[in-house]
Amino acid sequence: MKQVDLRSDTVTRPTAGMRAAMLAAAVGDDVFGDDPTVHALQQRVAALTGHEAALFMPSGTQANLCAILAHCSRGEEYIVGQHSHCYRFEGGGAAALGGVQPQPLPQDAGGCMALADIAAAVKPDDPHFARTRLLCLENTWNGHVLPDEHVRAVTALAHAHGLATHLDGARLFNAAVASRARGQSVFERVRELAAPFDSVSLCFSKGLGAPVGSVLCGAQPFIARARRIRKMAGGGMRQSGLLAAAALYALDHHVERLADDHRHAARLADGLRGLPGLTLRSAATNMVFADVSDGRAPALLDFMKARGVLATGLIGLRFVTHLDVDADGIDRALDVIRRFFAPPDRPASAGR
Repeated sequence: MKQVDLRSDTVTRPTAGMRAAMLAAAVGDDVFGDDPTVHALQQRVAALTGHEAALFMPSGTQANLCAILAHCSRGEEYIVGQHSHCYRFEGGGAAALGGVQPQPLPQDAGGCMALADIAAAVKPDDPHFARTRLLCLENTWNGHVLPDEHVRAVTALAHAHGLATHLDGARLFNAAVASRARGQSVFERVRELAAPFDSVSLCFSKGLGAPVGSVLCGAQPFIARARRIRKMAGGGMRQSGLLAAAALYALDHHVERLADDHRHAARLADGLRGLPGLTLRSAATNMVFADVSDGRAPALLDFMKARGVLATGLIGLRFVTHLDVDADGIDRALDVIRRFFAPPDRPASAGR
């Protein structure tokens, strides 16, 4: 029986069409700057986000690292959410490799930091303090789309204090699909969401289903600095047009279908509500979070895995829908979870 893998949207396999596009890609040596497919991707994504230039990276973690180090020098700092990916889940790279200090702040249930906290965290120009140089946001955050009014207020505050702003947009296409206005294209919405920021990273190996790759966008001088840092970090790739072709294919074929992932996540959340012993924490775009009572989350994960359904429990029980999970897979996952929570004397009800 086919496995239902809800651990992350990074687990997708390239589709047949994507593999064909990769096979047909024109390539060069990107470190020498002569890979035409990489150039095409960078130009397209820069235009998409409304920035001057872009740089193809192996991963979103490296894109965020290069962004932080291109904005900040050693002994400086960036303000970031306590639970943001570029602070909590990227190995402390900015501090370890660049000597850039994070200043983490609390976030609310939707991933927002309070404006007052941000203003208070900006250090005065005094030799006792690290210089505050940068504000980092993430959209989506745990599946939540950041409210436009909050983003505008926060970035305006940062710019008023002389700070640069960076958006970790690993799942910005999910945010665009979920929040666009009626009649608005996804790509128009992506440009709107990126507009308040001096730099933005976009990931193609998550919801868009490419095997590898992120793109960092910003002004020409910023991207020139990021290119130098990418080289130091070992991120210069050679015939990377093979990978860029997958990202270009994803832009043409896998953006609108993100709405399917959002519907599948809502279907999963609806099926989890009311299960005894499980509390639904949040469900937004393609992510569902839940808590299991009595410390039974590891047992549930083991029970699911033995029956071909995978999820993670690092930050609470997390399910992520994606290109390789359909409605039947969601129903199968729900059936397995219901069986775990069913009383011993009563079998679980059938899937939806």
